Order: sequence, then structure tokens, then C-alpha cells
Amino acid sequence: MLGVASTASLRVYVSEWENGRRPISERYAVILRALLGVTDDELTGEPTDPGPPAFVGGYDELVNRIDSARNVSLTMVKTFMDQTELLRTVDRQMGAASLVDQMTGHLATLEDALTFAVLPETRRPVALALAGAATLAAWQALDVGAVERAWRHYELGKRAAQEAEEPMYLVHAMAEQAYVLCDAGRPQLAVDLVRDAQRSGGKRMSPRLRSWLYAAEAELCAKAGLPDDCRRAMEQAQACLPDGEDARDPDMLSIFLNSGHLARWRGNALALIGDDDAVNSLYRAIDVLDPTFIRAESGLRCDLAQAHLAREEYDQAQEHLRQARLLANRTGSVRRRRRIEQLTQML
Repeated sequence: MLGVASTASLRVYVSEWENGRRPISERYAVILRALLGVTDDELTGEPTDPGPPAFVGGYDELVNRIDSARNVSLTMVKTFMDQTELLRTVDRQMGAASLVDQMTGHLATLEDALTFAVLPETRRPVALALAGAATLAAWQALDVGAVERAWRHYELGKRAAQEAEEPMYLVHAMAEQAYVLCDAGRPQLAVDLVRDAQRSGGKRMSPRLRSWLYAAEAELCAKAGLPDDCRRAMEQAQACLPDGEDARDPDMLSIFLNSGHLARWRGNALALIGDDDAVNSLYRAIDVLDPTFIRAESGLRCDLAQAHLAREEYDQAQEHLRQARLLANRTGSVRRRRRIEQLTQML
């Protein structure tokens, strides 16, 4: 347990930290990293000293690294992907703020393995693992409000997907990156990007990924003030979705989408455009929601609050916002808290 100063002293410390008059000690850095979901560089505003350049004075160390990378087996790549899956599960249940250090280390390991791999048969599997991890890290960064880090991780994910020659991972990273643009106040540009992702994927996408892309387009169209385009895209998402309750795409493990998930997404989009049918879709979605999807439930509660606000049902909206706030606090989602505050101001 880390001891901290009194509330009065902490107010002074925060002011001095913000104005650069007091350095952040390691004791407080540990607390602030977990609380804010930031890296050391983002916390201090100063890049970490990378140390002296590698391989000065000879090639021995470089050759050793290349030899090590050559020995990266498919078993080790599976271990990398299993680690990503574990981080995805923890993120879903506990939020991204507590995972910054683990995800940073995981990406560094994958980048290092790819940097020193030489031949394509070694590079492609590692690049595929990196593409999945980088996209997850980007979504986590967006959730905690680190938008520049999110953008850079999406760029890394796109490069890795291109190296791996995996078009589905590339279009998924493009479409998720569109949310950074939307959150930054450029919803029309976000719509253009997700449509470009659809064109780039063409016929190489699985039906579930195609449905996911249309649902993303519908949400972004709603935020861009394009209600007709929103409804049309959601109809296409419904038409593409495979039958059955399976949610994971076997060809694209980053995708979770079945009829229950799509009902939630449809309700979200309809709530954004003020459609009266949003409430029914959202209540159907909450009835079948996996209880481990804590962050998703927080978003669903926000959607229900927005739908009730559109119907001037303020008591119901307030109750859903209360539950959304509790869930957002559990996961440390800055993005969700921001939306909760915006909706609260409408009460």
C-alpha cells in the first residue's frame, strides 16, 4: 500500500506538477500511471532516454539478435497471440487503465522480434501477432483518452497487417482508427475512412467482418448527422451477419459480433439519430449481454440514457447514467466518462 500526502498537500502537488515546478516522484508516478492509464513519457512529457546507440563497435550483438529472431517458432507466435488474448479478456472485464505497462511491454517484445527477423516466413507470423496486439493497444489508449498514442498504435497495426499480408487485419485497424477521427470532431472524415476500409477489403473479408464494418459505418454516420445513411448501413450489417449465436470470427479474433451485439449497436446508432425504436433494441441487447463485457454494458447504459432523453423520460435516463457511471469508474474509461458527463448536462 502506497502512502500519499493529505488532500490539501495533494492539491498543491498537482498544481506544481502541472506547472513544472515539482518533478513527479516514482512513488506518485506508480499511482498516476494506473489511475490515468498513461505511459511514463505521457506522464512526464519527456521521452525516456534511450541510452547509447546499440551495436557500437561491432556486429556481435546484432548477429545474436538476428539469430534469436530466426529461432522464433510458430509455438512462440502462438504464445504472443495468447498473451494478447489474455490482455483482451482483462481489458474487457477490468478496463484498460491498469494494463498500460503490460501492453507497452508486450508491443515492445513483438516489435523487437519483427525488427530482427530477416526472412518472410519468420516475419509474417510475428507481424500478424503484432497487428492484433497493436490494434487492441490502440483501442485501449482511446478508451483512457490517450488519443495520440491510439493513433500511433493504429498506424503500427496497419503497417504490421500489410507486412503480414492480412487484409482483414488492415481494414479492421482502418475502421477502428476512424473512431479517433470521430472523437476528435471529424465525423465525416471518419465515415470516409471506414468506407475506404470497406473498399480496400473488397471480397477478401469474412461475412462477420463485413457486418462489423457496416455497423461501424452506421454508428459513424449517425454521429455525422446522416440518418438515412445510418439506417441503410445498419440494414446491410444485418444482412451480412452469419446466423447463430457464435460471436468470435475464426478468421479475425478481434471481432465479437452476433445478433445480440448487433442489436446493441443498432440501438446505439438509432439513439444517436433520435429514432424512437432505439429503446426496444437496447433493452433486447441488455437482456443477452455477456456479463463479462463491463465496458460494453457501460456504453449500453449510456445509449439507453440517450434514448430515454430523446423521449423526455428523464427518470429512466438518470438511472441508466447512474449505472453507467459506476461501470465506467470500475474500468477507468475516460472516453465513457466524457460521454456520461455530456449526457448528464442534458438532464
